[in-house]
Amino acid sequence: MNRAQESSRLTGLDLNLFRVFDVVLQERSLTRAAEVLFLSQSAVSHALARLREQLGEPLFVREGRGVAPTPLAERLAPEIREALTLLQQAVHRTRQFEPGRDVVELAIAMNDELEPSLLPGLLERLRASAPKVRVTSVRVERAKLERDLASGRLDLAIDVAQPTSVGLLHAPLLRDSFRVVSARRRKLDLAAYLAARHVTVSSRRTGLALEDLVLNRLGHQREIAVRCQHYEAACRIVAGSDLLLTMPRRHAEAIAAPLGNHLLPMPLELPPLEIHLYWHRQTDLDPRGRWLREQVLALTEA
Repeated sequence: MNRAQESSRLTGLDLNLFRVFDVVLQERSLTRAAEVLFLSQSAVSHALARLREQLGEPLFVREGRGVAPTPLAERLAPEIREALTLLQQAVHRTRQFEPGRDVVELAIAMNDELEPSLLPGLLERLRASAPKVRVTSVRVERAKLERDLASGRLDLAIDVAQPTSVGLLHAPLLRDSFRVVSARRRKLDLAAYLAARHVTVSSRRTGLALEDLVLNRLGHQREIAVRCQHYEAACRIVAGSDLLLTMPRRHAEAIAAPLGNHLLPMPLELPPLEIHLYWHRQTDLDPRGRWLREQVLALTEA
């Protein structure tokens, strides 16, 4: 193909098609891509057909209930994503970022145990600069985290420290210690802790909690009387019983203390719980994303 023909192809190319391509590649599903893009599934399918016509080769093939990229799509993906990021950054540089005008809606993922202690203060801080912002807090889905952050479905995630891929950036947010929750004030040494019966919280059906792993390494074992899914339920169980609950301090202060429970020091040393912020590499220089991260970090520094 000569230069004139190549120029002709580029002149008629709709850059919006590359945005559709990028989201379909991340979602591997036309249905989910349509939800992210706020388009109909037929509109997404039509956009891919137009892009295929422009490039002269197919970009996706059917795979189960979704789609899989062709070798051409895999080769194009990194450069298309980089180009979209550069375009987004160029648009943002054309005007000065103003949270009150430019931040309308935010989606933040965080675990259930973090929401009571972080979300109220974060909402207050966000609305001081962006009074009309609508905030959605959702549960972290680690298998989909990079895809959701890259597509814009999520603006930020807050989760325990974990290994990440090259597409995700992260920064430490806070370190939290553990407390023992009890319905009554009591002297609690290791012997008393081991002699008591306990509530443990886990979304898994089986498996040891962090405190049990530490106890096992020291040659100790405690009795678990109740295993439940949420700390709020566990705190209510403790409030009406003689059971003990071990949980992160910040969360305990937010939901256990108001129930009249007492927060006691841990009788053994546990490794601190490390919480990090997570965002996608392509939004690292975005003023909106940088402002949001600054608000969250300032909240924990206050």
